[in-house]
Amino acid sequence: MSTFKNADGKPVLLKMVKGIQDNKAYLGEVDGLIGDGDHGMNMNKGFTTFETRFKDEEFSFTEGLDELGMILLNEIGGSMGPIYGTILMDMAEAGEDLEEIGVADLAKMLEAGLEGLCEIVDARVGDKTLVDTLSPSVDVLKKAGEDGTDFKEALEQMKAAAAAGRDSTKDMVAKYGRSSRLGERSRGVLDAGATSCCIILTAMADGILELL
Repeated sequence: MSTFKNADGKPVLLKMVKGIQDNKAYLGEVDGLIGDGDHGMNMNKGFTTFETRFKDEEFSFTEGLDELGMILLNEIGGSMGPIYGTILMDMAEAGEDLEEIGVADLAKMLEAGLEGLCEIVDARVGDKTLVDTLSPSVDVLKKAGEDGTDFKEALEQMKAAAAAGRDSTKDMVAKYGRSSRLGERSRGVLDAGATSCCIILTAMADGILELL
């Protein structure tokens, strides 16, 4: 299929939750190298809170994104709560009227999340943040939508772009957040936000793949 039903999106959200839960310790390790080490714990808290509240409820893909975004925005500590909350809620708003979601639709939703993020943070590609993961993923998906690429192939391309974006942060110097104080010493380590963003986008793609 070239689309999935928005109403069928619950398992996609639960897959995103599992992706964060399974990588809680890893995200803590990555963050601990140049940050304060609580990224995995905070993200796990937010995603698990969502799971606890909504696992027995019915919700659409966009409703789930909105609810998860609100929990992250309002209930987890650190800078990443508002950042991910904004991305997910803006994604949800961009897609809330869709019954069917295709490649171009998902690209528009992700782009809305990126644009919302760029309104609240100054970071851009090359600054060693999750923008380095999200932005290339949006670009690849938009191009796939314009080219009429098969949805499954487009999702695989997005996953590859997210991973390449995450890996690109290793050679960068941090310009934002706690790790920016380290200057050159922040080079040689992955950015924790870019890493968690890759996990979330990969899990989202895998969840959608199972619906197609």
